[in-house]
Amino acid sequence: MRTSRSTRTAALATATVAATVAALVPLSAAAADAASTAGSYQGLPNGTKQAKTLVIGIDGTRYDKLLTADAPNLKALMAAGMTATGNLYANPLAPTLSGPGWSTIATGVWPDKHQVKDNAFTGARFDLYPDFATRLETADPADSTLVIGSWNPITANVFNGRADLRIPESENDPKTASDAADYLAHGNPDATFLHFDEVDEAGHAHGGASADYLAAIHSVDALVGQVVQAVKSRPTYGDEDWLIVVTTDHGHTDAGGHGGNSANERQTFLIADGAGHTPGSHRYDVKPVDIAPTVLKHEGAAIDPAWQLDGKPVDEITPDAFDALRPSLQTRVDESGIPATVKGWTHTPPAGWSIDNSRMPSGGVTEWRGWAFATDEFWTATQLAQSRETNVRARNVFAVADSDEWDDKAHGAGQFDSTLVSPAYPVTGSGRGTLSFATDYKVDGPQTGDVYVVFDNGAPQPVKSYRSDLNTVEHLPVTVPAGATTARFQFRYTGTNSAFWTVDQVTFTTS
Repeated sequence: MRTSRSTRTAALATATVAATVAALVPLSAAAADAASTAGSYQGLPNGTKQAKTLVIGIDGTRYDKLLTADAPNLKALMAAGMTATGNLYANPLAPTLSGPGWSTIATGVWPDKHQVKDNAFTGARFDLYPDFATRLETADPADSTLVIGSWNPITANVFNGRADLRIPESENDPKTASDAADYLAHGNPDATFLHFDEVDEAGHAHGGASADYLAAIHSVDALVGQVVQAVKSRPTYGDEDWLIVVTTDHGHTDAGGHGGNSANERQTFLIADGAGHTPGSHRYDVKPVDIAPTVLKHEGAAIDPAWQLDGKPVDEITPDAFDALRPSLQTRVDESGIPATVKGWTHTPPAGWSIDNSRMPSGGVTEWRGWAFATDEFWTATQLAQSRETNVRARNVFAVADSDEWDDKAHGAGQFDSTLVSPAYPVTGSGRGTLSFATDYKVDGPQTGDVYVVFDNGAPQPVKSYRSDLNTVEHLPVTVPAGATTARFQFRYTGTNSAFWTVDQVTFTTS
């Protein structure tokens, strides 16, 4: 669904009542220093950490338009740090709206966990998946956490937990920037989240392809520069370890609006400037869910596996074998709806992997004849609104078997039947192991998915069968027989014009 400006305004009015705070009265520099020394500044407790984090959210900002806009401050952060690009989910996981988007960023889990599906926040499970400011405060109540939001639901609904200070700004970006700059220059927050809304407003009013949209990006860029300068003006800045993150919650159509599953609406990006992020680097494997755990780790908060976060700290995300295929990906062959210049698929597996198509009929759509390796921007463009946009737990290049798309061109008799085969993993002296992988298994007709293990040159043994929808990261126990030296895994998929199975980030560890 798409959201109108009136829908956002209604949510804003509700949130304004729920999150009213006292107006800020900036102090002189001397008074500010005295207040900070005394333990607080304008209602914000004095922080204790050398590690400092600033997350800046710019609502409704398309990455392609950011690149063409006059945005020197944002581009300076990109040049100094890492930029990651990718795509959001879409229905049926959740529409590309602000409520689900910012909730995903704040909690570190996808909408199928936090359950925010619109801007009303009905049914939200923030009790199970709280925002990162709440997790920081729970881990160490001495942390100083600040949230400032131009869109008031940021402070009323998304960060609705234990942040020390939450300030709703009622869609006033200049005041958001001035208040944030004041606290960052004169106070001492450990972790700050602030949200700008002007770009999204311009998208709704004028369209994502308009000059007004580019002008809004330029305007917010100046506000970002004001806030970053406040950070760098701190007397203690040289002794602090600052991480600055900039991101967005969704994109916009050319005509204006979002909530659907087009590429322009699903566009997202993340800029990270701080120690450990290579200047000018670009990644495709970092996602919005990674922001919360990255903040938590930077601030020294231990991440409990029991939280079941979908994201990881950025420095713990490592490319897998499939990702190495990106430079060799091909343009379309039979998929006429994908732009001719977009590279995004291959049947050539990485070293050690193989594909068994001995049971596959001839013909069908070339790109999807048997298991393939693809990117989200290529695969989801084959046909929208068929749940391919739910494949959020894959990163960068992933393996996919898609009987629905393969069946769109004439082929020989029989069903799709292809097996993806892993490298041989050493298991000598091990009694058990764990097979882990991200997967999205979607059923829409006759279909099977089965995982087998083959020890040495033995017969395939079943590990798990899939017959119903599942979108998760698997951790499957495997018993290793005495005397075995290697284990190889098979992912066999069959389907008759059904749906798909994706597999990514495959690892096997033994003990």
